[in-house]
Amino acid sequence: MSVSMNWNCPGLYCGVKNGENGSEQCGACPRGERTSIMKICQKCMDTPELYDWLYLGFMAMLPLVLHWFFIEWYTGKKSSSALFQHITALFECSAAAVVTLLVNDPVGELAIRSCRVQMLSDWYTMLYNPSPNYVDTLHCTQEAVFPLYTIVLIYYAFCLVFMMMLRPLLVKKIACGLGKTDRFKSIYAALYFFPILTVLQAVGGGLLYYAFPYIILVLSLVTLAVYMSASEIQSFKNLVAKKKRLVVLFSHWLLHAYGIISITRLDNLKQDLPLLALVPGPALFYLLTASGQDPHGPSQSRTLPTGRCPQDAAHRTLSAGFHRRFKRRACLCQNTRLHVNILHAFAD
Repeated sequence: MSVSMNWNCPGLYCGVKNGENGSEQCGACPRGERTSIMKICQKCMDTPELYDWLYLGFMAMLPLVLHWFFIEWYTGKKSSSALFQHITALFECSAAAVVTLLVNDPVGELAIRSCRVQMLSDWYTMLYNPSPNYVDTLHCTQEAVFPLYTIVLIYYAFCLVFMMMLRPLLVKKIACGLGKTDRFKSIYAALYFFPILTVLQAVGGGLLYYAFPYIILVLSLVTLAVYMSASEIQSFKNLVAKKKRLVVLFSHWLLHAYGIISITRLDNLKQDLPLLALVPGPALFYLLTASGQDPHGPSQSRTLPTGRCPQDAAHRTLSAGFHRRFKRRACLCQNTRLHVNILHAFAD
């Protein structure tokens, strides 16, 4: 609904634009434009800030990380084709990112123009449609954060297209060691998580924009601790025993650094760059404290002088009562036999 007005537009995101007959109308600004302070629709000509690029990088990493996780989950321990699938997933997401940049304005260039994000409500303009006369609603829903909202959805669409074009053929050719159903499970998983990511971006894009640095830090710390615990890495020797463990460690370190840079935004290089020295901290702390916290560590695996390993603490606690009762009964039996022997001696 467009309402002709000779005064400033109501609402937070309504702007004055030229109508079909040349008259000025108040309504939603076209895509790629945003209302100015004077309530006039103006074309967005800003370049994305570093934080905007970091947000787009985070949203671009999500499908790639999920691809790698499910490939490793279903085929990593069963087939040598996992490496080729990892590389294919990286190629799919990279090609989708390049094509997404090329089709966005300006078309044909690896660059984008954007509107600056000013507040959280910029992501949810549909909630701020005004009602000037308290009866009719002036619909001014628009992409005030152009193109940060729609470019992610376009990227996910291209990722899905490239995956369906490349991955099935690759899996069919090189994943012969797996069963007919197992070889395509990583693709089936992608058909589930892509709609979930799309809904997540559509509903929670604004919240993710402000929270993604902390999400990266928390999730990278938790996943690193879980991986090192599940792999029974308790020393530097265990860590360097396999190349795969080093790859996982360095990948988590990159995520740690990514989260720190996203939080600080590198506004002050002299103060922010030294914070990157904290990246190896969690892994070092885990390795230094893992041996002392392991219930099955060296302190618990010592053998008795007789050469037998000690029983489990719970078993010892449970059986202690039975041993005491058995000893008491044995003592009573011995005392009874002693008394009987003495009586027989006197009788003789």
